[in-house]
Amino acid sequence: MFVQEEKIFAGKVLRLHICASDGAEWLEEATEDTSVEKLKERCLKHCAHGSLEDPKSITHHKLIHAASERVLSDARTILEENIQDQDVLLLIKKRAPSPLPKMADVSAEEKFQTELRKILVSLIEVAQKLLALNPDAVELFKKANAMLDEDEDERVDEAALRQLTEMGFPENRATKALQLNHMSVPQAMEWLIEHAEDPTIDTPLPGQAPPEAEGATAAASEAAAGASATDEEARDELTEIFKKIRRKREFRADARAVISLMEMGFDEKEVIDALRVNNNQQNAACEWLLGDRKPSPEELDKGIDPDSPLFQAILDNPVVQLGLTNPKTLLAFEDMLENPLNSTQWMNDPETGPVMLQISRIFQTLNRT
Repeated sequence: MFVQEEKIFAGKVLRLHICASDGAEWLEEATEDTSVEKLKERCLKHCAHGSLEDPKSITHHKLIHAASERVLSDARTILEENIQDQDVLLLIKKRAPSPLPKMADVSAEEKFQTELRKILVSLIEVAQKLLALNPDAVELFKKANAMLDEDEDERVDEAALRQLTEMGFPENRATKALQLNHMSVPQAMEWLIEHAEDPTIDTPLPGQAPPEAEGATAAASEAAAGASATDEEARDELTEIFKKIRRKREFRADARAVISLMEMGFDEKEVIDALRVNNNQQNAACEWLLGDRKPSPEELDKGIDPDSPLFQAILDNPVVQLGLTNPKTLLAFEDMLENPLNSTQWMNDPETGPVMLQISRIFQTLNRT
């Protein structure tokens, strides 16, 4: 009789669709009086195939009601959260804060990045002069410019985009979320939910050029490419190609950092300046905005003293001398100048890597002495 009464007074059984961030989906049955925390524990056990090794993992996850994009409270029941039969719930891992780097490592890296920027500014001037003397310079830079065209656009992972749109998120928002979160579906999903009520959620990302501007750039490029082969016109064409390469390699501020800093009340221009000065490091950019704002953005374009022992040692290195005659090296310098986080890519490149390695070794040697 007691069992029957228990069944009578038990809450209504709901069949809920659970979607995990790894793409797993299943049906979970639960009564209305089940707490969200208990339901979350059962979902985690399902993901771990019946075992939950770390009890703390319960607090590291959250359940989200897909239709309303609400994060469910662990302390409340399914009934109190107004969950209905056949509703879709998302099981997402909470984002862990990134560990702070060691101060010694930060200071050494910042010192090298500061000096490297000055070195690159001066080496770009030298490389441009050397390459302009090459009779095949225009053709070489056309090919180099074509290489930039291959990966200029921000491509979106189609599978990731489809996964988000199938959950009900609009395609334009899903695309923006993926671009902000490096194509990570779980982080993009979390961003979409957190910013669902944000009035600027559909605003294009900072720095994105409108289609008309891109068309104008392409038209200008085609006009430059059609120039005749006289010496003067060839120099003009080379100058146009240099300008186009510089436009393509302009500093790209981290969109997430831009949004976060603008939410603190700073305007977009000063935020982008702060991120450019501080190599896209959000915390350092925030300190720069709140401090004396030095160095200024204008100081970033100053090169190293051409008579300094460091610069002379770099120019005397045969590997560097050979690299300065390669258009790809100039492209690498331009890219690293405005996007320091891309340095690893060029260090691993078989053509530009040896040049960067020699610059680093010379800097470290002279820095120790």
